[in-house]
Amino acid sequence: MTKELKIHPLDPLYADELSNAVSIVKRDSGLNDTGWFETITLDEPSKQELAQHKLGDPIKRRAYVCCYEPSSNRTLRGIVDLDEGKLAGWEHVKGVQARIVPDEFSAGEAIIKKDKHFIDACVKRGITDLDKVLVETWAAGNFEVAEEQGERIAYCHCWVCNDAGDNRYGRPIGNLHPVVDLQRMKVIRIDDFGVVPLPPDTSAIRPTENLRADIKKLEIKQPDGPSFTVDGYGVEWQRWHIRVGYSLREGLVLHNIGYEDGGAVRPIMHRASMAEMVVPYGDPANGNFRRNAFDTGEYGIGNALDSLKLGCDCLGHIHYFDVCSHDWLGNAAEIKNAVCMHEEDFGILWKHTDVPTGTMRAVRSRRLVISSLCTIGNYVYGFFWYFYQDGTIGVEVKATGIPFPSAIAPGEKPKYGAMIAPGIEAHVHQHTFSFRFDMCVDGEKNSVREVEFQAAPVGPGNPHGNAVEIIDRQLESELEAQREIDMQRARYWKIVSSERKNALGLSTAYKLVPGANALPLLDPESPVAKRAGFMFKHFWATQYHPEELYPAGWYPNQSGPGKGLPEWTKADRSINNADVVTWYTLGFNHLPRPEDWPVQPVVYASFHWMPDGFFDQNPALDVPPNGFQE
Repeated sequence: MTKELKIHPLDPLYADELSNAVSIVKRDSGLNDTGWFETITLDEPSKQELAQHKLGDPIKRRAYVCCYEPSSNRTLRGIVDLDEGKLAGWEHVKGVQARIVPDEFSAGEAIIKKDKHFIDACVKRGITDLDKVLVETWAAGNFEVAEEQGERIAYCHCWVCNDAGDNRYGRPIGNLHPVVDLQRMKVIRIDDFGVVPLPPDTSAIRPTENLRADIKKLEIKQPDGPSFTVDGYGVEWQRWHIRVGYSLREGLVLHNIGYEDGGAVRPIMHRASMAEMVVPYGDPANGNFRRNAFDTGEYGIGNALDSLKLGCDCLGHIHYFDVCSHDWLGNAAEIKNAVCMHEEDFGILWKHTDVPTGTMRAVRSRRLVISSLCTIGNYVYGFFWYFYQDGTIGVEVKATGIPFPSAIAPGEKPKYGAMIAPGIEAHVHQHTFSFRFDMCVDGEKNSVREVEFQAAPVGPGNPHGNAVEIIDRQLESELEAQREIDMQRARYWKIVSSERKNALGLSTAYKLVPGANALPLLDPESPVAKRAGFMFKHFWATQYHPEELYPAGWYPNQSGPGKGLPEWTKADRSINNADVVTWYTLGFNHLPRPEDWPVQPVVYASFHWMPDGFFDQNPALDVPPNGFQE
């Protein structure tokens, strides 16, 4: 992927830009020969720069770079000015650990497999072919273990690949957990909590016999081509204007989301992303309590994106976007087809039947889908963004892959999980995602309101007990805006413009409508909970600050408590008539089933942003009856 002549300030870094940034850092930063590159990604222009930019203007391009230097155990970061060919800043970030990168995973596994104590532990379990053993070097978290403080530690989990060779997690090695010093690349200790028999092989994922023969071909065709237009990473579809972006940490990012109305594009969001996720497991025994993953902040979604394939990951008339990742040496690595975009029929958009005359009016709905999938170890996560013709924005997570399997002794019953196959249990766990929305509903100045409903008391004004009171109140500050879903009150939140009114004289707004959700089951004082404080509220609103991007902080790998949203919101800044950022926590509990083995059917979780007085009436009245103009 090389830089094209036509480029936008928000385009992801191109391969030549990435390589240039590496050369400048190596030349000017003082990074020594042991150092490697955690992140090289676009340093996004400021809002002021974007507002001033006009088509054809010179473009300022900068790269954000983060490195780790094993010889000094230092995490360093800075900005590279790609136009000037120089560093625009470089610093040692004290007391933090860089993310664990894929190359580090591989290097750690190789060292463990050479360790005599690990080899002996495997032989004790009847395992002699280490080529079939998978050792994953998970981030260790921070459990206040004295010898781990200030060190770069990985706490590992082990499996034996199945005989079919298609499931590296097929046969979990129970109770065996190597602990590795990733700075010095050496095994610190082997946590061996006792031999559990290796489970039988029940894990073939791709059967070759007895496949269903009663499925007929289904084709989705658009003989006239798609309705969207693409210019680089810019997209126009129906009334929607969107810019596709990419971050090595967050993966798919969307910028400059707006809806064309009356000949002008009205802004809704500056930037939208899945900013962090954490998956804590619920078994306290042996080494299992160490199983918690901040997949975005500890590993990075962007370097785990799948190269999507037509007919499998995507169906229909597809437009793909490529992006550029890198390895720890800073070598550019293109991810082809990293983001998929297509249109889907979505049933009825609206319908009315006039019963006396029998006249029926109906319009079919169509939505634009922008999606990516990432494989992080055993799990696969799909992040799907839906844009509807009525101005609604849908967000959906699709979770699949292999539920984390653990070996269990014969005759033992799971206490904190469920049996999913002979000799294999899977522990209960929670998937929690934090989505960040940098709002700009009809302009920079927005306010935050909470809406809920309650039954009015029976009395003279409500003699029949049917009155429903609508409570619509303003949330004034960041601490006041830390909120939870209340199903009994059907609570939701809306972001209102401070500058624009609709035809009814009301402030234009978008509302965040929750779907199914959950609250964390962690004790608030547990080590994981203290590092993931964002989990304990479904809704947060903050006053915009350019450094406040990640709800668990910039460096969650082995981090201390209270970073990110809990720390920032102590300032209790005003969110009234302000540049507002909203954060939505989407969570679901997962107790795996036998049907999830050996590979899990997709589990869905979603929510929506809907216009609420943003338009003067239904904005989709102009959609033709068949959904397209014949």
